[in-house]
Amino acid sequence: MTFPPHPSFSLTATVDAGTGTAHLHITGDLDYETGDELVHRATQFLDAHPDLHALRLDCAHLGFCDSSGLSALLMIHRTTAAGNVVLHLDDPPPFLERILTTTGVRGLFPLAPASRRAGQSPPASAD
Repeated sequence: MTFPPHPSFSLTATVDAGTGTAHLHITGDLDYETGDELVHRATQFLDAHPDLHALRLDCAHLGFCDSSGLSALLMIHRTTAAGNVVLHLDDPPPFLERILTTTGVRGLFPLAPASRRAGQSPPASAD
């Protein structure tokens, strides 16, 4: 499936193979016009990397999210849960936090450690 470029939406993907963690960086608006693309790309990414333990959606540059965008996040959650992959929403803007809390689905998406939420690097391991 090919999605036409949308001027207010982009995705960038990276994988940290050592930890089994993938990152999808979302920029722009997550809505009716872009939600299907996010679901499609996340699903493709999960299929291509069956060894993942975590999928992190970086929402720091998310500009808007409507009910279709929320639906897309819930579809991705359903897919990750079925594959025993933990879905994280990193750096959600206040408007996304309100949507998740108001709709009662905030608990489906684990919070990042306080150091990540503050934009700091996580502390080094003392191994």
